[in-house]
Amino acid sequence: MRARYAITPERYATITRVAMGLLVLIVFTGAAVRLTGSGLGCPTWPKCTETSVHSSLTTHGLIEFGNRVLTFLVSAGVIAAALGAYLVVPERRDLRYLALSLPFGVLVQAIIGGLSVRFKLAPGWVMLHYVVSMVLLVWAFDLWWRAQRPEAEVHAVRADRTTVLLARGLMVLAGVAIVLGTVSTAAGPHAGSSGTGEFVGRLDFWGDETLRRIIHVHGYVVTALGIGTVLAWWRSRRTQNAELTRTLLLTIGLVGAQGVIGIVQYNLELPSEMVWVHVALATLTWVGYVHVRAAAGPLPATAAEQAHEPVPA
Repeated sequence: MRARYAITPERYATITRVAMGLLVLIVFTGAAVRLTGSGLGCPTWPKCTETSVHSSLTTHGLIEFGNRVLTFLVSAGVIAAALGAYLVVPERRDLRYLALSLPFGVLVQAIIGGLSVRFKLAPGWVMLHYVVSMVLLVWAFDLWWRAQRPEAEVHAVRADRTTVLLARGLMVLAGVAIVLGTVSTAAGPHAGSSGTGEFVGRLDFWGDETLRRIIHVHGYVVTALGIGTVLAWWRSRRTQNAELTRTLLLTIGLVGAQGVIGIVQYNLELPSEMVWVHVALATLTWVGYVHVRAAAGPLPATAAEQAHEPVPA
């Protein structure tokens, strides 16, 4: 059967790219659901209403129902990626765990989405929904990145230890910025229910100052992230890793655009359209840092570790 349905590495790379694109798309549409106030357009789960799996003919119901329908398309994409990992020729065992993680992640996301609705868009569940989406994008990107190159190339050293550690540190800092961004949204005015009128609690651990303080902390982290990214780009120019240098430069552009939009939207009191652009760019920026970490490659051994390696016969 495997021989009959075998696929080429090029075709499998295309399948994984489509799966990753769908996972990015559903983040965009999920943000649109929240920012149009349609989060409870389908007030139950797994059905849309108590009596029907589809929504009523209302704008907010159709927006939320459309996002749920897109989940089936995403599911098809990640299942194809999981099956393809067993059919690609030559065989690539290193892709299988990553490929299988995608359907599992989408299932977890569906459950979290359902709980978000059941608990009336409680901030913690909505924040978790976005953070898990970012984890899924790490797996999807790694799968695509590995699928388009031979296994030996995946494990080849491409940068010095300092550069690799800096790339990994930037990804961690970007993760902190993502989490703080979700906290900012959870303390802000876009609860996701304005279209249907339900009350949704907001984070207010500092009272009326919560949103302002979180946004300022978020801004400091993003500033440090931007400075670190510029330093990493400057250092990467000493290496022969053109992919890393190019990716860092593109990511600097995304961080700069995020900074401008973040300042403007704050001064305009967070209009929903600009917040959506901010979320969309944050998602793409996160993918940029995932790419930076992958392009930097594995961590080279230290001199001491190399000295203790057995000499090949």
